[in-house]
Parts: sequence; structure tokens; C-alpha cells
Amino acid sequence: MMQITSDSASNKHSLINVMHRFIAAANNMDETIMVPSLLRDMPLEEQATSEKEANNNNEPQCPNKQRDMYEHYLLLKSIKNDMEWGLLKREMSSGASFLEMAVKQEEQQQVTGDLLQDNHSDLERQFHYHLRGLFGVLSKLTTQADNLTNRYKREIGGGNFIR
Repeated sequence: MMQITSDSASNKHSLINVMHRFIAAANNMDETIMVPSLLRDMPLEEQATSEKEANNNNEPQCPNKQRDMYEHYLLLKSIKNDMEWGLLKREMSSGASFLEMAVKQEEQQQVTGDLLQDNHSDLERQFHYHLRGLFGVLSKLTTQADNLTNRYKREIGGGNFIR
């Protein structure tokens, strides 16, 4: 088993540190939001402004975005659980996450022979590409969890405790 050295754990740019920050933000969100149902029908701040702009431009709204803070809260909790427990637990409960669907799709492509053999020739390049993506996504998710927590505090009246 690989052990984490104190050098990599203290490096603020390590993947482990970025994962810990997201999980800590999600845990803080979960501990702060005592009544998640209060988030229903409460639009995300970014979405509310983009909807006003879209209505002014007569552009159709994107139906794939989370419609309210409650759905966003559930998404962040689901991602945190996938990170903590992996895909096996979700498979056992027969739920399907985005990550699980992507993994299954790649496995199916390998079985059918759709993947080119040279895809595996540059594993280091693929690793760094996905690592950069993972850093970006985890940083955004951490920010979103913090923003959702702070917005909940403002809406509920606990604004004095915003960190």
C-alpha cells in the first residue's frame, strides 16, 4: 500500500490536498445546511443573472443545468460520496453516476475494438491531461460548495458565521 508522505500532503498543489479541500468544503456544506429542503426553488446566483440575460437575448435556456440550489446541493453530495466510496458502492446500490457511465462507456469501446491501439502509447500525456481536468473540476466544485454554504447562511440569517 502506498503511504502518503508529509511532503506531498503539505504541498498545496497536490491532488490529495485538492481532494481534501473539496471534501472539507462539502462536509462543511453538509454540516451547515440543516434543512436542505429550504434550498428548493432557490435559484443559483449565477443562473439567476444568466437567465435574465438569456431572456433579454431571447436565447433558449439550457435544460441540463441544475434548476435550484437543492439540486446543486444533491449533486455536490453525490460527487463527494463517489470520491469517498468509489464506484463500487454506487454499483451495489444500482445508481449510476456520471463517472460510472464514462468508465462503462470506455470499457465498452475497448471490448468492441473502437479504441485505437496508439491511445495507450502515450499514457503520460493522457494522465497529465486528465489530472489537469481533475484539478480544475475539483477547484470549481470546492468553490461551488463554499458559495452554496455561504448563500444558505445569508438566506437563513446565519450570515454572521460566514468564513
